[in-house]
Amino acid sequence: FLSGKVRKRKRCSKTASHRGHRSPPRMVLFILCVKADLEGVSSISLREGSNICVSLRNPLSDYEKREKIVIDSSEHIEKDESSREPSSHFAITWEGSKKRSTIEVLDDAACKAALKKLGKKVKNAEEGFGQPTDVTADDSGNFVPVLALECRGVEPYAFHPLGDEFVVTSEGGVKFDKGIDLVEGDWAEYDEDNDAAISISEFESKFLSA
Repeated sequence: FLSGKVRKRKRCSKTASHRGHRSPPRMVLFILCVKADLEGVSSISLREGSNICVSLRNPLSDYEKREKIVIDSSEHIEKDESSREPSSHFAITWEGSKKRSTIEVLDDAACKAALKKLGKKVKNAEEGFGQPTDVTADDSGNFVPVLALECRGVEPYAFHPLGDEFVVTSEGGVKFDKGIDLVEGDWAEYDEDNDAAISISEFESKFLSA
């Protein structure tokens, strides 16, 4: 009789574990950080509402990935009126899953709220994890947070520059907002107004989470 009770408990434990995998995906905050060496550049800004190109993976799978997905941060995707899903800029349904995994590009206010909820985890996170901001000349060579993504059931692991998501301001105050091609990690231009060469080199990026 005692042995039978033990076996019954084990069966219940397995059932509870199985159901746990069907629970809604939890939210994870991912911060895109970039670093570069700046010459004659005052700041690099991520353009609000720009397209963002990233590679994604299923955090519950060793093989399921999507390469170079473009997310339009100016448009939310449509969802059923009866859906309880949070708003999002991107959604995907992984193989074998009944629920959509989503990504929401956060604005400043939403990111501040998300960071506040994390509390002490932010202090223990890797350098660069924090409120998105501009990259300035003082940051040259250091990772700086530029974008926040609220992710549920999906993990971004690589960022791919498209050429139109950044605005570069020279030390003379001239803005360059077209053709900022950082695919190879380097970009150079000439500031005619101030008779000065400007450049970005050794561009790198990474995603951090807490």
